Amino acid sequence: MSLRNLVWLLAVPAFVAIGLAIGYSAPAPDKDYKLVRQVVDVLAEVDASYVRELSDADRQKLVEDMIDGGLHQLDPHSEYFNAARLAEFESTTEGSFGGVGISLGIDAKSKLLKVDHPMPGTPAYNAGVVAGDIIVKVENDSTEGWSIEQAKKRITGPINSNVTLTMRRDGKGEFPVTLTRGRIEMHPVMGVARSKTDPLKWEWFVDPQAKIAVIRIATFSELTTKELRAAVTEIEAAGARGLILDLRDNPGGLLNQAIDVADAFLPDVRIVSTKDRRGSERVFGGKKEGTLFQPTPDNPRPIAVLVNRNSASASEIVAAALQDHGRAVVVGERTYGKGSVQKLLRLPHNDPPAAVKLTTETYWRPNGKNIHRYPDAKEADDWGVRPSPRMEVPTAEEERLRYAVEMRRLDYVAGRPDVVGPNPAAAPMPKGADGRALVDESKPFEDRVLAKAIEVLRAPR
Repeated sequence: MSLRNLVWLLAVPAFVAIGLAIGYSAPAPDKDYKLVRQVVDVLAEVDASYVRELSDADRQKLVEDMIDGGLHQLDPHSEYFNAARLAEFESTTEGSFGGVGISLGIDAKSKLLKVDHPMPGTPAYNAGVVAGDIIVKVENDSTEGWSIEQAKKRITGPINSNVTLTMRRDGKGEFPVTLTRGRIEMHPVMGVARSKTDPLKWEWFVDPQAKIAVIRIATFSELTTKELRAAVTEIEAAGARGLILDLRDNPGGLLNQAIDVADAFLPDVRIVSTKDRRGSERVFGGKKEGTLFQPTPDNPRPIAVLVNRNSASASEIVAAALQDHGRAVVVGERTYGKGSVQKLLRLPHNDPPAAVKLTTETYWRPNGKNIHRYPDAKEADDWGVRPSPRMEVPTAEEERLRYAVEMRRLDYVAGRPDVVGPNPAAAPMPKGADGRALVDESKPFEDRVLAKAIEVLRAPR
């Protein structure tokens, strides 16, 4: 899908964002070109006097860093995209790219690339690649000493093109695998566990007896609403009586997806509005048709939204809209407080293409409050989304880390069942720089925020 005419609201410092509009402003007046002249003069002095001669690539990077640094001085969310970063940005927002479907790591002993895990349904998974395989070569080049970024550039590529990997596996030695690159979709919607019979499917019910389902949304990409609607349709057909939307650690995404997700549970009401520096307002509302999980006389179908301090931007739009209209209770911690809007503006004279992402608007929740947390904001000020009354569950750093680790492990698949066998190894526990496990795996994972939401949804109505 084209990114044109979307509004982009970037989340907390992360690679995903919210919304996006592409445009071009008329050339600046002559006085602005005098400012540009200063950059030209600086480059001239660097060329003439710097201790070593700069290559064309060095000069290009110097200018790009000047631009990016200047934009960051305006605010943390404005930035410059060169061609490589622009391409990565677009593939992230679209939720797909051309590749083989391998989550990569680096083997500590050999310094070669390693398969952390294959993604279900992708070329690598279908070809029998499994977690722990060592990637010795990409085509004819050794991967020793490669960074993950280098590997991504070599392994990804146009859909339907081929790439040959030389693999090494315990008990099998080295063997070549030629993979045809496909469309790799980064699925943003997850359940409570992968299906035991089909890793492409999810189990949704955290409390099968009470028929309470959990849908986790990792980010708001072009795939989010489609996958959410499919999940809700599935749980409705299975008789769901309560729904938990888990938006914890969700840094944001596309504005249109945030609106559509909120709209899935609301009638034609105001969902969010944006205002520019002149006070011009744009209002985004829901549609009358297509509402999911609607309450009935014999099934009130309550909803709880889980958030934490890392839930930002698009997550806050959804949580605020459902809270303000009384459709859901919000459980957890106060959210991040990111309520500014960026536009992606392509630079017309750049080849290869480049763009700037510039803050142009703020967004406002249905009750008329701005979610944005400014640098001088106080705890008592209105920013972010607060949990509903009696729904706050403060969490310690260790709990938040454990949740993040468990969500990563939830997405882990060792490989095709017929290749890895009936009892594949569990996802390895991530380790810190000191080589120690990030969390104590001997202690059971207790999700107090989820437990609180289950308690609330179980309550008689």
